[in-house]
Amino acid sequence: MFIEERHQEIAEFIQRNSKILISEITEKYGISDESARRDLRILEQKGMCKRTHGGAIKLQQVGVRASADCDFGKMPVYDNYKAIAREAAKYIRENDIVYLTGGSFGYIMLSFLPKDVHYTIVVNSVDLGKELRAWDNADVYIVGGKMRQSGSIVDSLATEFVSRIHFDVCFITGAGLTAAFGLSNGTDETATFQRKVLENSRKRVLLMPSAKVGVDAFIKVCEADVFHTVITDWNSVEDQIVALREKGIEVVVAEA
Repeated sequence: MFIEERHQEIAEFIQRNSKILISEITEKYGISDESARRDLRILEQKGMCKRTHGGAIKLQQVGVRASADCDFGKMPVYDNYKAIAREAAKYIRENDIVYLTGGSFGYIMLSFLPKDVHYTIVVNSVDLGKELRAWDNADVYIVGGKMRQSGSIVDSLATEFVSRIHFDVCFITGAGLTAAFGLSNGTDETATFQRKVLENSRKRVLLMPSAKVGVDAFIKVCEADVFHTVITDWNSVEDQIVALREKGIEVVVAEA
């Protein structure tokens, strides 16, 4: 088989399956890890994939948005998301005022939040508020404003609400992160809301799965070095991790 044919097959596999592992390439084509990585580097240069530590993933559209109807109870919880959420929960201390993202990470973090100390949680999700209402060790505030179909609240009223609160720690997520462009997201409304939360937070923690590291989404939220800590997983692209650390950011790679 010619190298070009192999590259075409690998590219088609990524399009069908959204990702490919180095081990899958070496097993199928009988080549070394080094050769497999070189193949993926060439495909990335051609704009056909994005490399990760263990392989490559399908490129996402810049303007892609999350599903409008988000059923947290039925969503799959991937190992890397669980590992990031577990690591993030370690940053909460007794009596903290905490902003907890209304996205899937916020829901996953509920399983790892401390139950033996008292603190205050602010959420912009009616679904998270419902889950938290029975907790006796946390005071819970739900941001006010117009609710989206997803249950999140990020309009101008919500932004005004959080402008009056100071947070000890905030947990933010988004659609993409690169050292050069920073954090980006799918809508200007969400980006504006997140900027206000970040502005009013002493400790700023970004939760980013590997599929979103090295990706630039539609609207820039802020520079990467606005965050004190970025928590990602074991498949994140190494050059992005290095570039983020060079900006003085603590990058934590959650373990499987």
